[in-house]
Amino acid sequence: MGSKITVESIMGMKGKKKIVAVTAYDYTTARICDRVGVDIILVGDSAAMVMLGYKSTTPISMEEMLVFCKAVSRAREHAMVVADMPFMSYQISMEDALYNACRFIKEGNADAVKVEGGREFKHVVEAIVDAGIPVMGHIGLKPQTAPLWHGYKVQGKVVDDASRLIEDAVAIEEAGAFSIVLEQVTYEVAEMISSRLSIPTIGIGSGSSCDGQVLVLHDMLGLYEYSPRFVKRYADLSSIIAEALTRYRDDVLNARFPGEEHTFHMDAKEYERLKATSIAMDAMRSERKNQEQKGGGERGEESINK
Repeated sequence: MGSKITVESIMGMKGKKKIVAVTAYDYTTARICDRVGVDIILVGDSAAMVMLGYKSTTPISMEEMLVFCKAVSRAREHAMVVADMPFMSYQISMEDALYNACRFIKEGNADAVKVEGGREFKHVVEAIVDAGIPVMGHIGLKPQTAPLWHGYKVQGKVVDDASRLIEDAVAIEEAGAFSIVLEQVTYEVAEMISSRLSIPTIGIGSGSSCDGQVLVLHDMLGLYEYSPRFVKRYADLSSIIAEALTRYRDDVLNARFPGEEHTFHMDAKEYERLKATSIAMDAMRSERKNQEQKGGGERGEESINK
């Protein structure tokens, strides 16, 4: 796998090598992602849904995102870690945006942050980049606010919408982003944006013309109940896990687990000593109990006589 992936590495892949990105939220899965040679591990705000059970990405907080980011950062050796700026972490003020971006770098040990939005957040991207923090853009479908407007719909199906997306992409590049995610954008528009920008595009549901691809790990592994149409399932781990848990449950109920191979034993001589000690202790307890009962009876008689 070689040395650690950097911003320069990702930008250098443009037009030469496809970028492989995937989400992860915990140490164990991030470790696997890193070992197989994934270029970017995105600590996505999709954790709100697949890890915390929320109905959308909107509710997740900075504190929750930082927990996931720290876990992923501890796991990686080669991959670049990008942290998703959650809703309300950059929309209210520039101070909030800079402070929260810095927290992801300082506390979360991330390499970059991802900012969702187009031209309306160009100034935010510029400020974060000026502060020395690499930014990955994100346009097209914007999950943080999509439920408030028109839902999770494909973007760029008509000329006006397509033109807006192209302008958004150019604005984010001009702001200094090192790459940009295109989510659920039509193939034609994604291809046009990818050819126009000098920075890499990373698609999710936006076709093969992008410079790289990203998927939510739980979607591609079949761990989440719902998967978008654009997801290719590479495994059905939900069924595999359910089968394993069913076997475990049955083994416990039928006393097949734990078996002898899972059990630890004392040395035989030590066990004999323990039994002898236990017998002596039981005898002492029994004697003490008898004495307490006898003493209680005597005190009761004295009380009656008085």
